[in-house]
This record gives sequence, structure tokens and C-alpha cells, in this order.
Amino acid sequence: MLSSPDVMACSRTCSRILGLSLGTTALFAAGANLVLLFPNWDVTYLLRGLIGRHAMLGSGLWGGGLMMLTSLLSSSLAFLGALICFITSGVALKDGPFCMFDVSSFNQTQAWKYGYPFQDLHNRNYLYDHSLWNSVCLEPSKAVIWHVAFFSILLCISLLQILLVAIHFINSFLGLFCSLCEK
Repeated sequence: MLSSPDVMACSRTCSRILGLSLGTTALFAAGANLVLLFPNWDVTYLLRGLIGRHAMLGSGLWGGGLMMLTSLLSSSLAFLGALICFITSGVALKDGPFCMFDVSSFNQTQAWKYGYPFQDLHNRNYLYDHSLWNSVCLEPSKAVIWHVAFFSILLCISLLQILLVAIHFINSFLGLFCSLCEK
């Protein structure tokens, strides 16, 4: 059976590993969100205001990044930030990318507009129908691949952060409880 000092040493080691893991995932989440602001590494979409609302929300920057870095101060704040990033990324994947598309198939006139073309596809899911990936979004090129890749990264990172914060909370609770039991 582990003695109380052994448990405390284990708790401190776990805290160090969790802190490093949370800090690393926060930097990756912030980086992934920054990349979403520059489709195909092109700044003109951002300057022209042609970035989707999910990317502009910046949940990877402030939710998965800044709030996660402040997790050293508050686990509940870190959990909230990771949860917001997770939900926003999931909704972004459901809605699809913000891109220019041809609306003539919808209203029989030749017109292109920026928006979320995959929101109105009730009978098809763009995530599973790869034939839509290069045929619907006209600009930016490869918008679907860019969108799916980076919001999937944010979704996975935020899920990992939720798990790490939960472990951090349990570890902190055990560390506190075990420190009260020391002789």
C-alpha cells in the first residue's frame, strides 16, 4: 500500500505532467485557430471579411488557448474554455465551411455568393460525400479540406483538454485529501 508521502509525490508528478500537457495543447489549439483565419495561407480572405463565423469566433484562441493557459489558476475556467472550443468545433464541422458557391442550383439564376452551402443539404452529408468537397466551394480553393482538417484538430485537442482538466481536478482533489491525512 502506498504511504501518504508516496501518494503526494505521485500527485506532484501528475500535476507537472498535466500542466505541461495542458500548456502544449493550448498552444496547438491557438495555432490551429490562427491557421483557420488564413485559408490556403492567404491573408486576403481575412482582409476582405470572408472568414466563417466559427473561425472568427476564435474559440481555439481564447477557449482552447488563453483559458487553458489560465487553467493553472482555475480548473473550472479551463474546463469551460475547452468545452466551448469543443462545441464550436463540432458545430463548425456540422455547418461546413464559409465559402463562395454557386446558388443557381437553388434559385435557377446564375449567382455566386459567400455563405455556408452545406447547411441546406438535408439529404446529403458533406463530411461523408467527398465528391462535394471540390465541386461546391468555388473559393477559397480546398476550403472544405482546410475547414475539416483544422476544426477536426480543434475538436480533438479540446476533447483531450477536457479529459486532462478532469484528471487535473481529480489529482488536485486527491492531493488535497491525502495531504490532510499526513501525520
